[in-house]
Amino acid sequence: MLRTIGRRLLLLIPTLFGLTLLLFFWVRALPGGPAVALLGERATPERIAEINELYGFNEPLIAQYVTWMGRLLSGDFGNSIQTQRPVLEEFTRRFPATFELSVFAIVLAIGIGIPLGYWAARRHGKASDHIAVGASLIGITIPVFFLAFILKWVFAVQLRWLPSDGRQNPRIDATHYTNLYVLDGIITGEWDAAWDAFLHLILPGVALATIPLAIIVRITRASVLEVQNADYVRTGMAKGVSRGTIRGRFVLRNALLPVVTTVGLQVGLILSGAVLTETVFAYPGIGSFLARAIFTRDFPVIQAFVLFIALLYALVNLAVDVSYSFIDPRVRVQ
Repeated sequence: MLRTIGRRLLLLIPTLFGLTLLLFFWVRALPGGPAVALLGERATPERIAEINELYGFNEPLIAQYVTWMGRLLSGDFGNSIQTQRPVLEEFTRRFPATFELSVFAIVLAIGIGIPLGYWAARRHGKASDHIAVGASLIGITIPVFFLAFILKWVFAVQLRWLPSDGRQNPRIDATHYTNLYVLDGIITGEWDAAWDAFLHLILPGVALATIPLAIIVRITRASVLEVQNADYVRTGMAKGVSRGTIRGRFVLRNALLPVVTTVGLQVGLILSGAVLTETVFAYPGIGSFLARAIFTRDFPVIQAFVLFIALLYALVNLAVDVSYSFIDPRVRVQ
């Protein structure tokens, strides 16, 4: 097991190196540039040349890449062109918000998606099965940003049940140790702050979780349908094994492998969807900051944040692969 994990971690090195090449040259192929975005109406050829010289954008691309990689390997991700703060500082300040939102969304998707997919498979061909399949199909087809606007308009603007933006009511004087607002409220016993932070998570979390939830429902349903018709399930039923054992150990456990794979893939979908969701709800995470960086051509932020997200996505999928051996012992033997 440790040898496998070590090999996978070593394979990350050439993967990330290839990503740095693609990312660096793709960012610089975008129309416009950081100097034009930074200066706006004040952009003149002289001022643009000054900004490019200040940040080294007038050097050959190969020289810029070598300089960037040298700083990257030493742990220096550069400074944001917009805020003039170190990119690493911006990331550590904003990542807890995106992490909290992503965890809420993936827990919501798993907590509803797996039981609903299993329930639909158990009622295969019935009206409830068709309703679950139809709802999941609708959930997949609705764009994240459109659903976010609808949820915001209905529940925040019209009904006023939930807050429309931000992470917490600014009038609440809350203590923050981890910058995970719900967790901080629980740790400090400030239950009003924890509840308010949780309410701020609901709308963006639901919008972010809808597509992963729908995909998990469909994959779980298909996997359970395949497993419950297997020979070993029929053999267990013929031998008089209890229904609880058959459903839990024979069917659900063996159906989880493709579901776990799907969950790992949905992490990337959630991280990419956070860019739009956080922008709609003015949620101060890395997604909304990355969106602004793309519009303003903030090269250091775009490069560093995409690398961070890619590394996180690779580590999550490594954890998914490791979990296979705990779900199915046959994987461990192989």
